[in-house]
Amino acid sequence: MSENQNLLAEQRRALILDEVRRRGGVRVNELTRKLGVSDMTVRRDLDALARQGVLEKVHGGAVPVVEASTHEPGFEAKSGLELTAKEDIARTAASLVSPGTAIALSGGTTTYALAHHLLDVPDLTVVTNSVRVADVFHSAQRSSGQRQGAATVVLTGGVRTPSDSLVGPVADQAIGALHFDVLFLGVHGISPEAGLSTPNLAEAETNRRLVQSARRVIVVADHTKWGTVGLSSFATLTQVDTLVTDAGLPADARTEISEHLHRLVVAGEPEGTAGTYDAEDATGGASSAGAAEPAEPTADL
Repeated sequence: MSENQNLLAEQRRALILDEVRRRGGVRVNELTRKLGVSDMTVRRDLDALARQGVLEKVHGGAVPVVEASTHEPGFEAKSGLELTAKEDIARTAASLVSPGTAIALSGGTTTYALAHHLLDVPDLTVVTNSVRVADVFHSAQRSSGQRQGAATVVLTGGVRTPSDSLVGPVADQAIGALHFDVLFLGVHGISPEAGLSTPNLAEAETNRRLVQSARRVIVVADHTKWGTVGLSSFATLTQVDTLVTDAGLPADARTEISEHLHRLVVAGEPEGTAGTYDAEDATGGASSAGAAEPAEPTADL
């Protein structure tokens, strides 16, 4: 019996999506052999992925969806993708946060996952332009009461995007007046040529302000974001201190990223540790498990 028969539906669909993107299309019979499951199971998985808008079903198989650079999926559409990867990234990124620091979380499903892991970090000041992220902290306070050390949350205001981020002049002005230790930034796409990009022009400007207001920038992005380019770039890779991604990132991509970034942290490696790749080690050799030193607290907020 194939070990893939024991995969959860989410893991199986992630494998299918990776195969479709890597090869440019797959047939149902190829997937049944590779995964060791029935035709019916594969077709159900393809139906689910097609409903999420991440692939297109064709006769006998599936092909990737060719998205315009202006296409911006909604929060719900993105929230069901790469769940295991996002959880691994969020858990690792949370380990980089020191108590008492001022941090910022941009909009996105990965930063939303990260917010849940920050609830027990005491005395944080959290700046966010994400309605979803703010609600994580507010819901926790409503359910447990105003406990000592609970985070102080600053929601920027602004115009809401399909991904439930607040952008525009109101958000930009609020962010521009603040200074925080670390920015955790979710992205639509990341590439050597385009840097960090998004399909939303207003969100690009708001993200630009977030980057400018941060002492350190940590991008949290799963492996599917590598090589994706949105309509508008808002930061170069040289402006990023650390990228926290997942073990699905191929070895050649790790080497290329290490040549451009100060630090690459790969979460969810088979041993359950996070491999850290420094810029000085462009060959991609992993150093000690763990990641960058947390920033010292600052009073500038």
